[in-house]
Amino acid sequence: MMNPVLEAIKDRKSIRAYKQEPISRATIKTIIEAGNQAPCMAREEKGVLSQPWRFVVVEDPKFKQKLVQTALPTWKRFFENMKEADLDIYKKVMRLYEVMDEPKDMVYYSAPVILFVIGPADDPNPISCALACENIMLAAYSLGLGSCYVGFGSMVKGNAEVAQALELKDNERIYGPILLGYPKEEVPEADVLRWKKKEPIIKWI
Repeated sequence: MMNPVLEAIKDRKSIRAYKQEPISRATIKTIIEAGNQAPCMAREEKGVLSQPWRFVVVEDPKFKQKLVQTALPTWKRFFENMKEADLDIYKKVMRLYEVMDEPKDMVYYSAPVILFVIGPADDPNPISCALACENIMLAAYSLGLGSCYVGFGSMVKGNAEVAQALELKDNERIYGPILLGYPKEEVPEADVLRWKKKEPIIKWI
């Protein structure tokens, strides 16, 4: 029992190696609109949907480098600890690092587009922004693009210049960012951080 939606959900995967090809603004807007269609709470007044998210599209190479420089120290500290906590994962990450093109970027993987999904930190229903992220990744896959949700990429609020450019408020948090780009072909090392899904746990009542 399969259809295009189920196939996209099944076949979408995190991409960590991208071609340096630009993505058209029309395509990016289509992907964002898919995120904007995610379920969310309705406000009491006039039944208007809350749509708590907003989006920031980063394409500028200089600003992307500033994002890398801001998030990379956190990434390095985490994976230095990983050497003792889980040597197997550490070796896989280092293997990917070794084959990566210069300049090496283990946070945003040199993706052509970094899409920040930003929403309120105190949202009583924070799942809304997460649902928007999932819509974005599925839409990207359906249009032939790769995507990757990168938690380390959100650790940039400490840089005042970055926070100002993203217009981050004190009561906001980053629910993305999501990387977007055309996947590179035949990069087996980029698959080292992918694990097989477990069977779902189901209880029937």
